[in-house]
Amino acid sequence: MNWISNVVRPKIRSILSRRETPENLWIKCPETGQLVFYKDVESNQFVIPSSNYHMRISASVRLKSLFDSGEFEDIALPEVQIDPLKFRDERRYADRLKDARAKTGMQDAVKIGFGKLEGLPVTAGVQDFDFMGGSLGMAAAEAVIVGLQTAAARKTPFIIFAASGGARMQEGILSLMQLPRTTVAVQMLREAKKPYIVVLTNPTTGGVTASYAMLGDVHIAEPGALVGFAGPRVIEQTIREKLPEGFQRAEYLEKHGMVDMVVHRHKLRGTLAELCRLLTKAPKPQTKLPVPAHA
Repeated sequence: MNWISNVVRPKIRSILSRRETPENLWIKCPETGQLVFYKDVESNQFVIPSSNYHMRISASVRLKSLFDSGEFEDIALPEVQIDPLKFRDERRYADRLKDARAKTGMQDAVKIGFGKLEGLPVTAGVQDFDFMGGSLGMAAAEAVIVGLQTAAARKTPFIIFAASGGARMQEGILSLMQLPRTTVAVQMLREAKKPYIVVLTNPTTGGVTASYAMLGDVHIAEPGALVGFAGPRVIEQTIREKLPEGFQRAEYLEKHGMVDMVVHRHKLRGTLAELCRLLTKAPKPQTKLPVPAHA
């Protein structure tokens, strides 16, 4: 046994390769390339302070930042058949699902919560882009439908935070079938005469835009959010023309009437509470209510 090569070298190598700082200590702004301290971004609701760039946030963080005191009831979602088409490309779809669940801690791309927003009972759903690009498959659609049904049954407004690359290709035609299913569920909430508010986050594209994300009573977009069916690059290649500056971004869409308002994340909670009160004719709370830590 060579003591130097088998013992000393591996020991030195392990010391040199040891990380002195955690991996997420710094965040690079996608817009400016500036490195920002993670804790500063986190305390600023994941908005880069210097550039005002709105980072993506997880479904759990989004729900906690929405409801009073960050408390909400996690609505149970039905199980659906996994990998009905036994799909495989470079990897098996079942393996991709397993990785996405391990990464996000979610069963699929949509999480539903029920709680109070400035004292008003509200049901909310959040699409997590980190779960396979927030793609719409059978499980995600089932979650959206359950959210809409819960809002109708409990007689509350329903708020959906949309973030998606579109339909989930690994489920083929079964994914496309979720577009009319979610549309019917939206109609059920409408018949119950309860508000449906859509918050479009970056990005919201494809089949999600072609279904429930564009059927709200009010459409709000976060600053800079990309919203559309096909992406701008695909459109440019198809029509062979240069698109206008900021095409399909939230501010452009507000100017052209596709969204009702663009609201900064810091003001989003208050705006949603005001809209819910207005649309349900609920009185404004007389006492100051507890707010989430990052609201």
